[in-house]
Amino acid sequence: MAARDDSARGPAVGYADPLGEPFLRTRFAVPARPATFVRRPRLTAHLDQALDTPLTMVNGAAGAGKTLLVADWAARLGQPVAWLTNEAGDQDPGKFWAYALHALHTAGTPLSAGVGGSPGDLRMVDHRLLARLADELNGRDRPAILVLDEFDRLAAPETAEQLEFVLHHAGQGLRLVLVTRTEPLLPLHRYRAAAAMTEIRNHELAFTPEEAADLLARHGLRLPAEAARALVERTGGWAAGLRLSALAAQQSTDPETYLKEFEAGHSTIADFLLAEVVGRQPPETQDLLLRVSVLDRFGPELAEALTGRPDAGPLLAGLCRQNAFVEDLGHSWYRLRPLFGEILRVHLRARDPGLEPELHRRAAWWLRAHGAVPEALAHGAAAADWECTAGALVDDLAIGRLLTGLRADDLTELFSGMGPEAGGPAVDLVRAARELSEHDLDHGLAHLGRAEQSLATGAAAAAGRLSCVLLESLAARLTGCPDRAERAMADAAPLRREVPAHLLAKHPELTALLLSHLGSARVWAGHFDAARAALTEVADLPGGALTELPREDCLGHLALIDYFDGWLDLAERRALAATDATRHCGGRPFPGAGLGQLVLAAVAVDRDELCRARSLLDEAAESGPGPGVPDPVTEACRALVTGRLHRALGDARTAANAADPAVRAEVTSPWARADAALAVAAVLLADGRPGPAAEVLAGIGRPGGPVCAADVAWAQLAAGRREEAVGAADRLCTETEGRTGPGVTVRATLVRARAAAEAGDTDTARKLLARALLEARRDRLRRPFLDAGPGIRRLLDTPPLHGLAAGWLHGDGPGADAPPLLVEELSGREREVLARLAQMMSTQEIAADLYVSVNTVKTHLKSVYRKLGVGRRGDAVRRARERGLL
Repeated sequence: MAARDDSARGPAVGYADPLGEPFLRTRFAVPARPATFVRRPRLTAHLDQALDTPLTMVNGAAGAGKTLLVADWAARLGQPVAWLTNEAGDQDPGKFWAYALHALHTAGTPLSAGVGGSPGDLRMVDHRLLARLADELNGRDRPAILVLDEFDRLAAPETAEQLEFVLHHAGQGLRLVLVTRTEPLLPLHRYRAAAAMTEIRNHELAFTPEEAADLLARHGLRLPAEAARALVERTGGWAAGLRLSALAAQQSTDPETYLKEFEAGHSTIADFLLAEVVGRQPPETQDLLLRVSVLDRFGPELAEALTGRPDAGPLLAGLCRQNAFVEDLGHSWYRLRPLFGEILRVHLRARDPGLEPELHRRAAWWLRAHGAVPEALAHGAAAADWECTAGALVDDLAIGRLLTGLRADDLTELFSGMGPEAGGPAVDLVRAARELSEHDLDHGLAHLGRAEQSLATGAAAAAGRLSCVLLESLAARLTGCPDRAERAMADAAPLRREVPAHLLAKHPELTALLLSHLGSARVWAGHFDAARAALTEVADLPGGALTELPREDCLGHLALIDYFDGWLDLAERRALAATDATRHCGGRPFPGAGLGQLVLAAVAVDRDELCRARSLLDEAAESGPGPGVPDPVTEACRALVTGRLHRALGDARTAANAADPAVRAEVTSPWARADAALAVAAVLLADGRPGPAAEVLAGIGRPGGPVCAADVAWAQLAAGRREEAVGAADRLCTETEGRTGPGVTVRATLVRARAAAEAGDTDTARKLLARALLEARRDRLRRPFLDAGPGIRRLLDTPPLHGLAAGWLHGDGPGADAPPLLVEELSGREREVLARLAQMMSTQEIAADLYVSVNTVKTHLKSVYRKLGVGRRGDAVRRARERGLL
């Protein structure tokens, strides 16, 4: 179409609206940008696409910065832009078109008299006027740009239809930019499908941390990047919130602390949102917003439960469309912007102080009924409705999560507000779980007994009774009662068949905990084969936060069984796996926490690495739940290792004191009893009283493990009971052949060798010593040779025994500390870190040199220290040089 001669057009539109009132010039002015305005190139570049599409929509919440964004873009565009700020009074189409036409005229877009006419002619906008306007715009060489700000104030569908008609028929002659809080009543789907629309939506308008830092700097606030990031997270990047926060922070003596801790509910931000968002809503919508503010997320049904209104769904959808700080999460679920929710909760408390707990209570029961257990727990606790809260945990079969997993501390904290007035079987179960997990046996057992009595009837839910059984197994473990643990496991079998399968699948920690406690109780009783079966089942479970602590616990117990069977190398590997699991899984300490380090310490004593043993004992104390914890296996193992260490140091009396732990147990452990008796016998032997020592040893009965049996045989020999000692050693070598490792066979062989030497049979003694040296060398088992007495040591110094002992046994006197061999090979990256350590590089320098994070370097250093058996940098470098690693 040929270009028209604009000079031939008639006079422009008049300077009064259809009602005869003068046009308000401020409505046609492009808004000025304040001095603190932050230009955001990523958004202006997106807006540049508006020149190529008929329709552009900038759709965002109140205060999102959309008007200033478009104003800045228009001012810098380099060509005329018609600007019109709409008002609520523009509902009459005639008045809107009068203002729209005048905006075009003000921007230098000439319109003929047939289009503009006089103000009175625009009182009734007819199809002819719109067609002429579209035709004139379509004939322009350069498209007119019309920005309609606050377009959401135009609610008349008729106006939207007329605007769509003009836009469609104006062709390339019009570029329409709508700045709005809601989606306009235009056929947006057609423009989107035809790629004829540019959109900037609310999420894109949000400030990034970098943009927020720039805005704060323009207000004179130069804060660390982390502070800007935290403010963006709290405000959701909302422009008005950032600006108002910055203005308030300017008045503070500590702006950084203010921006981190300001009370949103009592701020200018609250005034803005309550007026611009809440105040614009009808009363029923305001009530809905206040009530759902107690929720992190909500759907129509949950909102109806809190409001009693059946129309919550349409109201929520409408708020979301209006960008009223309600976000659509998908699948009919919504949430309030965090800052908005915070302000609404403060407003709710001021308007109706007693309503918030009731809303939490309603939410808790609804969420519990719909299987949303974590949210039900939070709301139940907020409402102090402990019957609902504890019931939700028990019904979900989640009582074990108070005992293990990363949320155990959170759950304990959640129930910390539960007062003595709360009652019921579920409440008693939760109390019992909390108290037993904190090793308060008296109170824990009392609450468990009450819960069991309440749930004894057949009508009680299987989940509650199975929860009782789980706590019974823990109580059995902590009280050292293997029979009680066996009964609990037997009771669990039928209950597991009654519980819904999906609950068992959801809670793998329940089975892991049952087996872990059962295995520990069996270890305490000295039933090692049965214990191994239960413990291995848990150790073989796939990894996961919920089962990681029970797996670490079982690995520690399996390592202890391996040690008692004499397999030092296998015990060490399992114990290392247990300690590695402890480092990675986090959460609260388990009853058996530190058992892996204790086994490693026992292995270190047997290898005569006494400083390492001391260090591992300290580590076990730090990683465990603390002194006085009534876990019989852990405490008895600590006593055993401490006693062995002191005996190796030649302090038999201190060893005897250490070997008598204050363990609360209903059943005496055979291996703990044997170790205590051995410690007493050692004191008597050191005092030159072999007779009383022999009497103590005779009262041991079943030693409880091959290593203990070998130690008893050795003590019997030292007490002068040669025949009994040799008989016991012979049985250990024959009856346990193939099932016990060097920790047993070497000790038993040494008993026979010393007995032969004392009987004058030197040849037999040498042969037995040679066999013992060959077996011990593989596991670097030094301590039994050092404790064997001067006669055996003299034989070891004779050829060819000296050659068999050379390089790993000689030079290690009693209590000496031979540098340990590598427990585990260093990885390639660990060697790289070690090499830079030797160059005196700092942790930061190593990280930069290897292009890794500082935390990664720290992790490698911890692993290097552990593998080298040291605790400091200088010691690591020295030990590495001794081993030829540098």
